[in-house]
Amino acid sequence: MNSYFARCEQQANYWLRNRPVGVCVYTGKYGCVISLSTEAKERGLKAGMRLNDAMQICPDLVPVESNPARYREYHTKIINVMREYSNDVVPKSIDEAIINLSNYDHVDPIKIAQCIKSDILTKVGDWLTCSVGIAPNAFLAKLASVRGKKKGGLLVITPQNIDEILSELKLGDLPGIGANMSYRLERAGVKTPLEMRYCSPQRLKAIFKSIDGIYWHYRLNFVETNIVAHEYKGMQAMRQISAEKRQHISYIEQLFMTLCLTLEKRMVHHKFYCKSVGFTARYVDGTRWDDAFTITVPVQDAISLMRMIRSRIQKFESATGSGPILNTEITQLRVAVTNFVNNGNMLYSLFDDMDRKETALKTMHDIKDKFGSDKLIRAVEMTDGKVIKDVIGFGSVKDLTDLDYR
Repeated sequence: MNSYFARCEQQANYWLRNRPVGVCVYTGKYGCVISLSTEAKERGLKAGMRLNDAMQICPDLVPVESNPARYREYHTKIINVMREYSNDVVPKSIDEAIINLSNYDHVDPIKIAQCIKSDILTKVGDWLTCSVGIAPNAFLAKLASVRGKKKGGLLVITPQNIDEILSELKLGDLPGIGANMSYRLERAGVKTPLEMRYCSPQRLKAIFKSIDGIYWHYRLNFVETNIVAHEYKGMQAMRQISAEKRQHISYIEQLFMTLCLTLEKRMVHHKFYCKSVGFTARYVDGTRWDDAFTITVPVQDAISLMRMIRSRIQKFESATGSGPILNTEITQLRVAVTNFVNNGNMLYSLFDDMDRKETALKTMHDIKDKFGSDKLIRAVEMTDGKVIKDVIGFGSVKDLTDLDYR
């Protein structure tokens, strides 16, 4: 989808159309712009800019607070449109999906792409434009969709034209190749995507120093590696904290709780328990405090996560005589969990009926999802009335299931 968050706002509000729009988590002076409309991009604005900087460049920019529920609603409608043409649709992110037609005979992928583009405009929203890429594998289809934005929103990559397309690109133009990997490839003598395509898998493996090099050889030579929606290896919940918000330690404490509750909901949803936990706090002066630890008994609930992290923070503060780790100088908080086991592989404690606990947590989250998050509240969730805003990222559809696409 093109400029997805901003387009959703323009779809919902007619008077935002044809105007430069910037979607922000917060619209305070130093809020971060996370999505820009096409009109704003044409003015030279970039996602990730602070709102005060963006307003200096484009004084008529319209800042809009993000609306995650709206973006998820449009996302599910778009996925349902795609499923009218194939049963094998894999949502890869909030604004991207793969349609696998390899098991369908006698279909015209170009005609299907044109129909999907048309159906999204007529059935979902007339301001929600998209770019479609067609190729023998998912990676090249993504590349085609990105390059196709300037070619009418539709591009086909075939064995006959791939070399011509790659010859126009830099290494950094390939989705998944960042500045560091570009530098590593160039130092090894691989200067362009076309040269990369004709490297042997063994050479790429040596450059990447992992099996990822072989996967890159496959991707550029039409072998499928990307179509499966991979299971979680880890989960993290992270939030930037504005200067205004971090003035209040109560907000920091509530945000910490919210991050733990977010991970609880995800683990309950996937029936996971974690055995490894990580915590990071970044500060105004550029320093950070990191901690990571493993536990004997896997956990799933937010209260356990909070207690363990707080316990380790308190031990560190006591042992070192440092100031409080959770303070008003924090610019970012992150909680992560990994090393998952599912409930079928667990040895239950003789003293804790974990099966009942998991059922209770799942029931609670189901009630919250159906009737509203304020209809059932645990004591730990009770605050002074301030609300931590819902946020959404471009890769946050792993928590959606088939039930969400009905």
